[in-house]
Amino acid sequence: MSARSKARKAALDILFETDIRGTSPADTLALREIASTEIDGTKVRDYTHSLVTGIVDHRRKIDELIATYAKGWDMDRLPTVDRNILRLGIYEILWADEIPDAVAIDEAITLAKILSTDESSGYIHGVLGRISSIKLDLSL
Repeated sequence: MSARSKARKAALDILFETDIRGTSPADTLALREIASTEIDGTKVRDYTHSLVTGIVDHRRKIDELIATYAKGWDMDRLPTVDRNILRLGIYEILWADEIPDAVAIDEAITLAKILSTDESSGYIHGVLGRISSIKLDLSL
């Protein structure tokens, strides 16, 4: 697993935890940074930090896009892990210019295959593919 893949998984863990607990992703990230340094001297990967803070900064637009393009699903009805995988993927497609859209989509599908249901990867692929195809027309 590449360093960026590990960073995405760590960011997903933080987003999932905060969604379940109803806490702030920024606060959880800060606590993880403190804890990892104190426990084993490591630090949260820079890309994990970048993903979490980027998603926090653009959360309203990201969630608006999920609500619009996740046909047949309310935000509250989406499984928590799928909702946060979509947040990661949309952030990378729209704001992480150094990541090709195909890579962002593939990484999201991989996370869904590992962590969610059999149907989730296809659904996530469809939503992220749609966002990628219209991104130039979106007002960000």
